[in-house]
Amino acid sequence: MTLIDSRPGIAAVWDAVAAKTGVAIDSELVVSRLGPPLAHEAAQWFPEHEVPGIVAMYREFYPELAVAAAEHLPGVVDALAAVHAAGGRVLVITAKNGPHAQLHLDHLGLAVDELVGGAWAEEKGEVLRERGAAIYVGDHLGDVRAAKVADAVSVAVTTGPYTAEELSAAGADVVLGDLTEFPAWLTAHLGE
Repeated sequence: MTLIDSRPGIAAVWDAVAAKTGVAIDSELVVSRLGPPLAHEAAQWFPEHEVPGIVAMYREFYPELAVAAAEHLPGVVDALAAVHAAGGRVLVITAKNGPHAQLHLDHLGLAVDELVGGAWAEEKGEVLRERGAAIYVGDHLGDVRAAKVADAVSVAVTTGPYTAEELSAAGADVVLGDLTEFPAWLTAHLGE
């Protein structure tokens, strides 16, 4: 929920998993708490020993049901362009598996320099540190923690599951309503 709104597609995938397994899954609840790895969500609905199979089933349904349903979030194209215009690189780090994340980027035509999938919270921070990232933009408390691990500026957007107050309390250095505010913030930040 930082770059794209994947909620409709993810809900459709969970609805398909529910139909196939006969397990009642509240897909609206699922999409209200996006961020953590897929296995974490699967464990909310299935016994631990079934989670790997559910993850595999979800990933089978995903390309057909989730990719085309996703849309850009406001300001994403201009935010990515602002980073490039400033001479920076756009690194996308997501808990989503890399191949599915790449499908979204390709479908929506988002120009990024590198994609790392399958990382969550502090793991994202390790990737950020390895790449020498100075700024990390995210929508989740786990993203704030990732930025802190990497000693990067934590820029949080309220397009995900948390309020500005919650993101600030978690340690975000900057909280924006959405990415439409990012280019101006970046210009000001780099001018400091």
